[in-house]
Amino acid sequence: MLNFKNISLRRGTRVLLANTSFTLHKGQKVGITGANGVGKSSLFALLRNELHLDAGDFTMPPQLEVAHVAQETPAVAQAAIEYIIDGDQELRRIQQAINKAEQDNNGLKQAELFSKMDVIGGYTATARAARLMNGLGFKQPQEQLSVSTFSGGWRMRLNLAQALMCRSDVLLLDEPTNHLDLDAVIWLQDWLCKYPGTLLLISHDREFLDSITDHIVHIENQVGVIYTGNYSAFEKIRAEKLALQQSSFEKQQREITHIQSFITRFRAQATKAKQAQSRIKSLQRMELIAQAHVDSPFHFSFPPPGKLPNPMIKLENIGIGYGETNILNNINLFISPGDRIGLLGPNGAGKSTLIKVLANELDINTGEIQFADTLKLGYFAQHQLEQLNLEESPLWHLQKINPKATEKQLRNFLGGFNFKDDKIFDPIAPFSGGEKARLVLALLVYQNPNLLLLDEPTNHLDLEMRHALSVALQDYQGAIIIVSHDRHMLRSVTDQLYLVANGTASAFDGDLDDYRLWLNEQKLLSNNNSGDTSNTSSINKKEQRKLDAERRKTLKPLYDALKKADKALEKYHQQQKDLENQLTDTSLYDEANKSRLKQVLQEKALVDSALEETEIEWIEISEQLEASED
Repeated sequence: MLNFKNISLRRGTRVLLANTSFTLHKGQKVGITGANGVGKSSLFALLRNELHLDAGDFTMPPQLEVAHVAQETPAVAQAAIEYIIDGDQELRRIQQAINKAEQDNNGLKQAELFSKMDVIGGYTATARAARLMNGLGFKQPQEQLSVSTFSGGWRMRLNLAQALMCRSDVLLLDEPTNHLDLDAVIWLQDWLCKYPGTLLLISHDREFLDSITDHIVHIENQVGVIYTGNYSAFEKIRAEKLALQQSSFEKQQREITHIQSFITRFRAQATKAKQAQSRIKSLQRMELIAQAHVDSPFHFSFPPPGKLPNPMIKLENIGIGYGETNILNNINLFISPGDRIGLLGPNGAGKSTLIKVLANELDINTGEIQFADTLKLGYFAQHQLEQLNLEESPLWHLQKINPKATEKQLRNFLGGFNFKDDKIFDPIAPFSGGEKARLVLALLVYQNPNLLLLDEPTNHLDLEMRHALSVALQDYQGAIIIVSHDRHMLRSVTDQLYLVANGTASAFDGDLDDYRLWLNEQKLLSNNNSGDTSNTSSINKKEQRKLDAERRKTLKPLYDALKKADKALEKYHQQQKDLENQLTDTSLYDEANKSRLKQVLQEKALVDSALEETEIEWIEISEQLEASED
């Protein structure tokens, strides 16, 4: 139990938390939310004993193992898998003690230590570390590479794996998805859902928070308040509170009208039934989300593009790559006004490479590409943050684009991205990653493109800015192609999905839930193929594809059953959370509501039982799929 009682916390002269009280219990999965700078990371520093309270009391049971992701990775020659195993510090202590006992020729001590090693699962440590590396996107040959050979983003994945390796009681994760692709995000979500300890999670990924958390601590106006339920449940409560204020209520109604008009327009134009239904469902949720974000500091929109050529870009049988080696081949793609395409695919498959070709930053090797004469590209990629002039201000960057604009006009525009007052004149060197990303987006919006190419646009953006970007993109009249690990962004913005995999890119007939199953299937096939290579050389590619197709057909009933169980688990979890929310209402325990209380308790018992049965079913199906590897 982590108990915060009347705590106050400062950073310098700035008050982050004042007179805040809440309690976190064993096994809870808690999302820590609030605007950037309110003190979320400082709360983590308090738990790690790196900061001390200015007032109040914080208590937790002694000898709890608290794990967190290190922000720095030493450029050591140690093998990556050994670096990850270092996360299990107790294991390392026992191993050192065993070495000493062997040197002292102390057989009795060795026997005692080997027994301890067995109890903590030490003999499976290497296998556990390998599974973590695989889940986070590393290939098997990379396990023995030295840590120093990996780039910064991949070293952060090593740090995350090291934190997950720790058999912790409390796990602190601060934006763990920032350096991950969609595949790794999905894997991490599943891992955290099964984590048995207490989880505190800071994340700006709405779907990630919704799938994992059962409580939210929201920090606002120097106070942290705990709410039961996931992030969507918190949004509903916050929206109800804001609706009590008349000005907020009126703003809510305008936002709801805007979202509803878009839903109506999309429903009338939708052609792909499965994608259409998935997106309509997501957009309908936006009505509720809009109500919870009416006090957001971000308000902007894309002006109508001047011209919309058709086609905008035409790719015919192109091959692309670096040097003479092609990463992707035989790509045919026609981009038209109004297209909203999300690119899916494993890490390294070529999604960003394809975006670079579309942005005319990389030449094709084969085939033909045509760009419309009136095409006006808006390209967002992480490297563009590095191209900002760090010595200059946000205002300077806009004036460089349009020297004729008045300062008032530019001030008003930048205000929509929460650059206000003296901030617009400040050099951007000390800006946070989120502020720099917002500035790059502001520059992109200001240039009024008719085709947006967005490569991970939500990295470093907080929930409020992600919501504002989602709303702006929904009303954008040009075409959009996006790569993102933010599934909420993909669901609410795109209506077509393309799969970049196996050396090509083609339309994906399914939604994000189907893509998750596709990933599981690919991992099983990959593991199976890597385990039996004796006759691979004698099978040509065509025959291998046929074998793979037959295997997929054989496994399809299991995948269908797993998908059905996944949806049932999601339904029962939501019902369980709704009933738990009802049980937190103190009026339910009044004598007059005795029969209602009995009914809610009976419903919860039934849901708990159904949830347990479904979890068992899910595990059994998963084990059958794993057994198919043998």
